[in-house]
Amino acid sequence: MQFLKESLLQVIIQTSTNLPPDVRQAMAWALKTERPETQAGQALSIIGQNIDMACEGEGPICQDTGMLTFEIKTPVGVNQFAMRRQILDAVAEATKRGKLRPNSVDSVTGKNSGNNLGPGTPVVHFEQWEEPDIEVRLLLKGGGCENKNIQYSVPCQLEHLGRADRDLEGVKKCLLHAVWQAQGQGCAPGALGVCIGSDRATGYHLAKLQLFRTLDDVNPDPTLAKLEDEVMREANALGVGTMGFGGNVSLIGCKIAAANRLPASFFVSVAYDCWAFRRLGVMLDTETGAIKKWLYRDPDRPVERLVAGAGFQVTGREIRLEPPLSEEKVRALIVGDVVLINGPMITGRDAAHHHLLHVGSPCDLNGAVLYHCGPVMLKDGATWRTVAAGPTTSIREEPYEADVIERYGIRAVMGKGGMGKKTLAALKGFGAVYLHAIGGAAQFYARCLSKVHGVYLLDELGVPEAMWHYEAHDFPAIVTMDAHGNSLHEEVSTKTGAELEKIGARG
Repeated sequence: MQFLKESLLQVIIQTSTNLPPDVRQAMAWALKTERPETQAGQALSIIGQNIDMACEGEGPICQDTGMLTFEIKTPVGVNQFAMRRQILDAVAEATKRGKLRPNSVDSVTGKNSGNNLGPGTPVVHFEQWEEPDIEVRLLLKGGGCENKNIQYSVPCQLEHLGRADRDLEGVKKCLLHAVWQAQGQGCAPGALGVCIGSDRATGYHLAKLQLFRTLDDVNPDPTLAKLEDEVMREANALGVGTMGFGGNVSLIGCKIAAANRLPASFFVSVAYDCWAFRRLGVMLDTETGAIKKWLYRDPDRPVERLVAGAGFQVTGREIRLEPPLSEEKVRALIVGDVVLINGPMITGRDAAHHHLLHVGSPCDLNGAVLYHCGPVMLKDGATWRTVAAGPTTSIREEPYEADVIERYGIRAVMGKGGMGKKTLAALKGFGAVYLHAIGGAAQFYARCLSKVHGVYLLDELGVPEAMWHYEAHDFPAIVTMDAHGNSLHEEVSTKTGAELEKIGARG
């Protein structure tokens, strides 16, 4: 199959850079539903602009290009061993071209393979079928939303909802809880793939397979179709909103399957996906490996822009921040302020935080903005180029952040999803703020990072985990945790929790 590698490469590139039409339609609905002047509306404006940029520039929609999951059906006689080798070659080539971030990390040594290959990556599931062609479907699911997957064993007690029983009402409570617990950490508005029943492992797999359904389809089981509609309606009434900022759109899809179970077990498995819902597929010629047909999209149909004009607009009311920041400047900020960062910015995420506390800092962080980001980078000769650079989920740094702020004099921490009480106390005690960038807006933010001054710990930590030293230009973010002890995330969590309690009281 002489065209197989190129066909697979095109599937990977298009999945990473171009959302399928059903997801674009759902995001267009979200843009129309939220008021433009709200924080959710502003976030959606950036998201829409980012989606357009990614498609037009063929860049990754989100810098976290996720865990590649291939679901492949082949006729009898196709050499699946040879096909797997071509898949690995295509994945490595896409990584080399900057269409995928190197995301495969050795779980024992912590070493990044650099090419997205290694034990367990990518995930490839083969199945035989009686059709003459090969079907390849690909899902790219990032770590932020993967961390918000959740599995319930019912009956169980749910925060704000009370007891969830072994019936469909109990299942619905679990699904509403799944939306609530994701908040902005899963880059809402999100989508749920669900399996009712099965065992623990298979339930999660079947839940993930539901994400291959289009958002606008109708479940062939009328009972499950009714449940999907109810979850969509009630989840969007909770008020979680885009990025957990509050609002009318928290969920763009809910797809449910049911599988038989053991009498002793009743699992509800939830695969949570973010708004950057990347999945595509193709039908391939069995003899040549050439693409015969695209699934989910028509390549001959022009892609309509989600945002008219320039998208996110500077109003003049934004507060300009020019690092290094003073304590006085930071303490003047309050929750809800929109800021524009101009000047030096340092990235630091999971491995970097561990290094900062156990080894030390390779650079001066006094007054710095520390950006929770694992970018996609390419080197052109001696110069680094930023391909994609959106924020990662900040809550993973909660065990470290307060100590890092105190030790190094950091004045602003930036990421997505907010942080916890320990960090909030440190922000108040030492004079710092948490800035919320828009999750997944990797192309939008890459254009705000006009220059790469250098990189620290690259050999030790790899591209995503290294500490990149950028020059930011009009980089927008929202203050969601300030130096006065206020947190938008706590406020929205409390408010939406109260909405859940109303549902629990009815049940």
